[in-house]
Amino acid sequence: TANYKLSFDLLRRALRSTDAWILVLDTRGINVWCAAGKGSFGTRELVFRIRHSNLAEHISHRRLILPQLGAPGISAHQVKQESGFSVSYGPVHAHDLPEYLRSGRKAGADMRTIRFPLRDRLVLTPMELNTAFKKLPAYVLALFIYFGLSPAGLLFAPALAGGLPFLLLGILTILAGGFFTPLLLPLIPFRSFALKGWLMGLACSALFLLLAPGIRAGNPWLPALTLVFFPAVSSYLGFNFTGCTPFTSLSGVKKELRIALPLYLAAGIASLALMVLVKLNVWGIV
Repeated sequence: TANYKLSFDLLRRALRSTDAWILVLDTRGINVWCAAGKGSFGTRELVFRIRHSNLAEHISHRRLILPQLGAPGISAHQVKQESGFSVSYGPVHAHDLPEYLRSGRKAGADMRTIRFPLRDRLVLTPMELNTAFKKLPAYVLALFIYFGLSPAGLLFAPALAGGLPFLLLGILTILAGGFFTPLLLPLIPFRSFALKGWLMGLACSALFLLLAPGIRAGNPWLPALTLVFFPAVSSYLGFNFTGCTPFTSLSGVKKELRIALPLYLAAGIASLALMVLVKLNVWGIV
C-alpha cells in the first residue's frame, strides 16, 4: 500500500485477523490511485522497498498482493525479474482482501468493479477539509488587518465589522469546495472538478451577497471581489479533490491543470486589484 494515512488505516483494519505483512511504499502521502499514475507507486519504488526492508528474510514465499488501482504504475514482470517476487493484483477495496485470500487469491467481478458512491466520497472529505482549515488562522489574521487598516492606523471596530461576514464566507467557501462539491459530485454539471468547485463557490458567494444587502450597497468593488476571489478558492479545493477519486487519470489532471492554473493566477491578480479599489473607496479616494 501507500503511505496515505486513510488507505493504510483501512488496510490494517481489514487485515486485523489475517497473518500478513504490509509493505508500505513511499508515495509522499499520495493515495495509491494517483501515486500509480504519477509513478511514485511504481516498479522502482516497489523493488527498492522489497530490498530496503529485507522482505525476503522475513517471509518464505515470494508473493506480493498489490491493490488493483496500483496496476498502472507497476510492471509485474520487471518486479519478478529484479526482486524474485511475483505480483498478484488484489481487489479494489481493502475490506474484500480476507475473502480474496480465502478464495485462493481470486477476485470476482464485484471485487474488480470501481464505484464511488456517496459514502465513499464523504469518507474522504475530512482529509481535504483538515488541510484547508489549517490555513484558516492565517486567513483570519489577513481579514483583520485588511478591514482594520485605515490612514489612522489599525482600527479594531472596522476590522471586526468588516471581517466577520467574510470569515463566515471563507468557512462557507471551504465547505463549498471541500465538502459540497464531493457531496454533490454526480449532480453538478461538467466533468471538470475545477469547474464543479467554481460553480459551488459561485453559488455560495451569490447566496452570501443576497443575504447581506449591506455589502452589495456599501461598496461597489466589494461584491466584485467576492465573486472573483471566493469561487476561485472553492474551485481550487474542488480541483484538489481529484487526488482522492478513482474518476481521474494523470493525463486528465494535467490537462485540467493547464487550463485552470492560468485562470487561478488571473483571479489572484484581479482579486488584489479589487482589494486595492475596495480600500480606496472606503477611504474616499475613488
